[in-house]
Amino acid sequence: MAPVTIVTDTTHYLPRTLAESNDIHQVSLYYNWGEEPYREFDMPDFNVFYERLREGKEFPTTSQPSIGDYLAVYEPLLDKGSDILSIHFSSGISGTYATATQAKELLDERGGKGQIEVIDSQTACAGLAAVLLSAASASRTGQDLAGTAAHTRETRANLKLWFSIDTLEYLQRGGRIGKAQEWLGSSLKIKPILTITDQIRPVERVRTASRAFERMVDYLQSCKRDGADAWMVQHIQAPEQAQKLVERGREIFDSEPVFVSEIGPVIGAYTGPGLIGVGAIPSRFLLD
Repeated sequence: MAPVTIVTDTTHYLPRTLAESNDIHQVSLYYNWGEEPYREFDMPDFNVFYERLREGKEFPTTSQPSIGDYLAVYEPLLDKGSDILSIHFSSGISGTYATATQAKELLDERGGKGQIEVIDSQTACAGLAAVLLSAASASRTGQDLAGTAAHTRETRANLKLWFSIDTLEYLQRGGRIGKAQEWLGSSLKIKPILTITDQIRPVERVRTASRAFERMVDYLQSCKRDGADAWMVQHIQAPEQAQKLVERGREIFDSEPVFVSEIGPVIGAYTGPGLIGVGAIPSRFLLD
């Protein structure tokens, strides 16, 4: 039985050391400001990007990996004798999953070594990160490709993810507003609470940042009640709020978060600075 290697794109925003320690291989998405595209994976931090985004003089664009980008990751892993489980950003928002599927089909036609299975995570950010960590744990316990994929899908079915943003303006400008379209107009002044499935979907709207924060705390409490006790926190240019959320999470779970991290340009271009978010899965999905 071939070992299973996990491949993904860069929209999970796991701390880099955690991705590396779990042997998660990445294919980078891109962003640009009308110049040469930049690989998101190459950025040491995201401060310069968000400073430019705040200036608001021009809106960045983002793009998915090419088939060649996927082949550059897939082929060496297959040559080493590994099967590949490739797990990606929601297909309702990006073509990243579709391109991964095209790369898999091309390699299948060539009749090369190993097998590849591609999964649409129907999420991103902390949600995708949680699914990836679960998949990596299944692989380490020796499950084959089919078993690791099944474990991954079950994890996704038990995922919980909420995030709040300062304004819908960036989603509107970037054309990623999805079902939150109904909140436009005067509602740009609200603090939206959203989730990601096949697209960005509205959960609730509140009037103040403090109320949005408390709703994130409420959601962590509901995660605990529902048995989703492996929890994580992400933010965009809001480290103090994220730390306060971590402190409240420690009180709820009596444990440390799986990770805390900042979301990068490919998602941040559409949500803007000020995002705070929480995700959780049952810890039983982290097998080792």
